[in-house]
Amino acid sequence: MEQRSIGSLQVSVIGLGCNNFGMRIDEEATAEVVTATLDAGINFFDTADSYGPSEQWLGKALAGRRDEAVVATKFGSPLGKDKPGGAKPDYVRTACERSLGKLGIDVIDLYQLHRPDPETPIGDTLAAMDDLVRAGKVREIGCSNFSAAQLVEADKAVADGAARFLSVQNNYNLLNRADENDALPEVERQGLAYLPFFPLASGVLSGKYRRGADIPPDTRAAVWGPDRLLLNDRSFDVVEQLTAWAERRGHSVLELAFAWLASKPAVASVIAGATKPEQVRTNAAAAAWTLTPAEVAEIEAIATPG
Repeated sequence: MEQRSIGSLQVSVIGLGCNNFGMRIDEEATAEVVTATLDAGINFFDTADSYGPSEQWLGKALAGRRDEAVVATKFGSPLGKDKPGGAKPDYVRTACERSLGKLGIDVIDLYQLHRPDPETPIGDTLAAMDDLVRAGKVREIGCSNFSAAQLVEADKAVADGAARFLSVQNNYNLLNRADENDALPEVERQGLAYLPFFPLASGVLSGKYRRGADIPPDTRAAVWGPDRLLLNDRSFDVVEQLTAWAERRGHSVLELAFAWLASKPAVASVIAGATKPEQVRTNAAAAAWTLTPAEVAEIEAIATPG
């Protein structure tokens, strides 16, 4: 599988989002998914301290194969009613030690601030993360859910010679292209790696939902409700057209969703979740489809931002 750069890290163009671990699948199924991921040539694993037991289960599943994996985790989100998270320096250090222990590793490859903390100057957070890099506990640092303005603020706050954010992980897919007018231009200006999550729009771009059909059980739409996933006429119009476009070329709409994201120069790895080994293999196979500039233009003409 093609690999791309996040600073000193080389990551597979398709990554595994680990938020299903402990939330939708148990520890045994987690181990099966992790093994299938490595066997499929995917080396990038993205988790967070707020994803229940995900860090601990991922660490166990990677035992004996740690050298094949690039491990990313995140801090800053609330961990419970009395654990608000945040990005104050003392908390950054505490959260890092906790994640290292749960993962059972000596160094975190990519440590990411999960969300902006309006109560803490970003320069203070960056200084604490730089300390972790200098101490050998973290290799590279990044952020998630940052706007262009917040990326600019963070860039200006980096001390000379200190570690800086090298990646940003945001919600981006063919049904949500808002970052094209916000974070993405700044990502390109700074030369950051872009890590899109929800590449299938929580399953809407997988082909599993059909207009007028019952919502399949055990899907996000069944749990969250169709409105939260924007399962509406506009989405179905776009997905149906994209499905027909992909099928004329011998591909699925799921493969199209991945291939389109991978066509973006700023994208380092497409973060996709999986609950079964076969889903991992399907996601990995999508990386083999390389779109031409003309095809990208056709796709974007169908999936115009709504």
